[in-house]
Amino acid sequence: MAIATMTTPLPISLFPCLLLIPALCFSICHANSNLLCIQSEREALLKFKNHLIDPSNRLSSWVEGGDCCKWIGIVCHNSTGYVNQLHLAAPPLSEPDFDATPTEWEAYERSKLRGKINPSLLELKHLSSLDLSSNNFSSIHIPKIFGLLESLTYLNLSYAQFQGAIPHNLGNLSKLQYLDLGGNDLKSKSLQWVSGLSSLQYLDLSGADLSNATDWVQVTFKLPSLLELHLSGCRLEDDPSFISVNSTKSLVVLDLSWNRFSSVPKSIFSLHGLVSIDLSENSLEGPIPDYFGNISFLEVLDFTNWNHLNSSIPNSLYSLNRLQFLSLSGNQLQGTISSAIGNLSSATYLDLSENQLNGQIPLSIGQLSSLELFDVSENQLNGQIPLSIGELSSLELFDVSENQLNGTFPLSIGELSSLEYLGFGYNLLEGVVLETHFSNLTRLTTLAASQNRLRFEPNSSWIPPFQCERIELGHWHLGPKFPQWLKFQKKLSYLDISNAGISDVMPTWFLNLPTQFEYLNLSSNQLPGEISYLNVSNFVDLSSNRFIGPLPRVLPTLQFLILSNNSFSGSLFELLCNSSSRKRMEVLYIDKNLISGDIPDCWSHRQDLKILNLGSNKLTGEIPPSLWRLNLTMLNLRNNTMFGELPSTLQNSPYLIMLDLSKNHFSGSVPAWIGDKLSNLVILSLRSNNFDGHIPHKICDLQFLQNLDLAHNNISGVIPKCFNNLSAMATTNKTNNFVFAKDVDFYLFFLNAFLMLKGREDEYGSTLGLVTSMDLSANTLTGEIPKEIGSLVGLLSLNFSGNLLTGNIPDSIGNMELMESLDLSMNRLNGEIPPSFSNLNFLNHFNVSYNNLRGQIPTSTQLQSFDNLSYVGNHLWGPPLTKNCTSKGIPTDVANNGSSSEGSKVNSLYVSIALGFVMGFWGVVAPLFFIRSWSIAYYRKLDHICGKLYVFWATMGM
Repeated sequence: MAIATMTTPLPISLFPCLLLIPALCFSICHANSNLLCIQSEREALLKFKNHLIDPSNRLSSWVEGGDCCKWIGIVCHNSTGYVNQLHLAAPPLSEPDFDATPTEWEAYERSKLRGKINPSLLELKHLSSLDLSSNNFSSIHIPKIFGLLESLTYLNLSYAQFQGAIPHNLGNLSKLQYLDLGGNDLKSKSLQWVSGLSSLQYLDLSGADLSNATDWVQVTFKLPSLLELHLSGCRLEDDPSFISVNSTKSLVVLDLSWNRFSSVPKSIFSLHGLVSIDLSENSLEGPIPDYFGNISFLEVLDFTNWNHLNSSIPNSLYSLNRLQFLSLSGNQLQGTISSAIGNLSSATYLDLSENQLNGQIPLSIGQLSSLELFDVSENQLNGQIPLSIGELSSLELFDVSENQLNGTFPLSIGELSSLEYLGFGYNLLEGVVLETHFSNLTRLTTLAASQNRLRFEPNSSWIPPFQCERIELGHWHLGPKFPQWLKFQKKLSYLDISNAGISDVMPTWFLNLPTQFEYLNLSSNQLPGEISYLNVSNFVDLSSNRFIGPLPRVLPTLQFLILSNNSFSGSLFELLCNSSSRKRMEVLYIDKNLISGDIPDCWSHRQDLKILNLGSNKLTGEIPPSLWRLNLTMLNLRNNTMFGELPSTLQNSPYLIMLDLSKNHFSGSVPAWIGDKLSNLVILSLRSNNFDGHIPHKICDLQFLQNLDLAHNNISGVIPKCFNNLSAMATTNKTNNFVFAKDVDFYLFFLNAFLMLKGREDEYGSTLGLVTSMDLSANTLTGEIPKEIGSLVGLLSLNFSGNLLTGNIPDSIGNMELMESLDLSMNRLNGEIPPSFSNLNFLNHFNVSYNNLRGQIPTSTQLQSFDNLSYVGNHLWGPPLTKNCTSKGIPTDVANNGSSSEGSKVNSLYVSIALGFVMGFWGVVAPLFFIRSWSIAYYRKLDHICGKLYVFWATMGM
């Protein structure tokens, strides 16, 4: 969904109501009077000032002997000189909140008044307007003296950080027309006090806790003059009395957003004068009522987000020809968008994003000549983008991304001269995009169009008519040359041209553009050459290219650096230890490169680092101590040549959810404190190292552990019975166990891991949270397989092969009905394959070969689908094996004990020996004499192979 750049418009019919706001009618700096202010009021104002804290000296004009009518924030009556208005609201930010710099924020906070409210304000007998909004009175309640200012018609205390209960004596202000207490930390057990405000036209209690104010409906809807009611975020729930609301004929604006309503109150459709309805951010369910014909004056309708409305768009809604603002985004709306949408002739803002709408975008959309925003992203729309879109000359935002739209990109888009945001990414559009598609898009600032099947190869001299700040063209075909037209984008800060078929050298001008990149994604191209410096402030992804040379220097503000799958070489020292580049990094991927040497010990100043992947390089040495001072979420050092024991300082990483040290030379025992101190682990892989000792029972305390891989080590002892305590493996509910850790939901996007499943190693990314596995293969584990293993019903893969396990296969393993891969081969297991194995209906990898198993293979669809190699080296019979069975249940090749059979076996043995010698010598041994590199590699591996052969011969009983 696109981020809307426009806010809910105020209904035109409410403009007369704005006359209530004196700030728009009078100067708050000087009064139009030659009279000096009243002395008693001047003294009262000075007392009021003396109890305030004014960090920015806003009230510097408030001095002894001065004319208070000329003081900042004071408005006096023209003829009497009495203070009539007091406007001390904090000045607003010059930029929107999300664009303000830290300096601007600091200045804004300093401009807020603090302190206490002096009762001297009661001396201002003629005060009709009081505005203290947006200040900081966080330590005090709303003073009760405000309820004694009987002349007030306007009171604005919004966002002033008042706390506590709302004083009920505010209900004494019978002349009050405007009351805004929104945005504070207030509460009220009853709103009966509001009933005394007989002149009230505007009421805003947004953010106050009214969960216990059960009378809110009866009170507020009976105020005779009320025009606007704002109760956003008041923790209100469904109220039976809402059904009978029919007495407030004057109400035109109703804001009940950010509450806990579960259904749209049908009674609001009896409020025929309503111009604006806001029920956004509730928990609405069920259909949208089809009663919009009763509120034909409606101009604003907002049912956005966190709702679960699941009907089609009601037909009566399409009849609202005065409707300007319609937002139904973030629901579960179904069905099609009717061609009757063309009847919404006044619409300027139309947001139907994040629903389940299907069908095509109707051609009648072109009739909405006033439309400024059109957003139907994240639906299931198909068909083509209608050509009539080109008729929307006022359109500023157009977003149809994340649908199933097909066909070509229409040329009529190029006629939208007011367009600023163009989003059509993640669809099925195909064909060639021409320069003329952009010919009139002179105001375009965002082009979000990744993940289509489009080709764009403009003339090398083409100068775009726009100056974009954000361009997303990932998975377009832009190459093989680097896009020269980017040279003319002087405001570009966000660029994604990943997987675009570019194999050209990155030009020098690209990283010297006038504006600094905030986000840069050039991944999955074939870009060659070296990069010395990256002028990017936040996010860089250069993965899967052909970059070489040393790692580039980066800005100290960079948070995400992904350089995976290139040919970068050299040391990590310059990148990690240079003082200019070690401040804010959160994600660092340098895996699958040619980085060599030790990991430098300079991590102390990288406290923000959460994900570190240095796997598949040429790193050596031990893990440096300072690395464990970080609050890492993921550490991947797999496939290097690092060594040493796991340091005890690893205990200082309690937030680790993934630890992969596989394919190194680490040694020592697996420390017991892993189960105590690394309690959040989801993935633990110590595969292919030199670990020895027993499996510590403390590992059983890792309740979130989904993937345990200790294969190919020298671990001995028995398999712990307490494995049944691994609760994440013992549930069939595949909830994501990654989300418990601090802030980890944000970093899930960056997590990936190599897992050995089904006999092969694969890399898992987005589906990682759904995979559960245990691999203890190729160790020297002894004893029986504990029956408690059968409790791990959520396991998808279990591998105990290549050990010295004895006894029967537990029948309980048949309870693991989700199992896809099971390998118990090359052990000393005996007995039968349990009949319960016929329940394993999802098996697609199965191996029990080279054990001492006997009897018939259980009959099931899955077990008969595997070939003989899954059962070889046992005394098994029945399909899929071709052996027959005697009447005593013994395979015929065992029962037949004749001399011819023995002779045949002996002859076969001699033939096999002869053939083995010839093939072995000429195929393997002879080249070792003549090819030196083979000889060196052979002897380096010899010790490791001999160790593993011991397990095989021991299993065969030799």
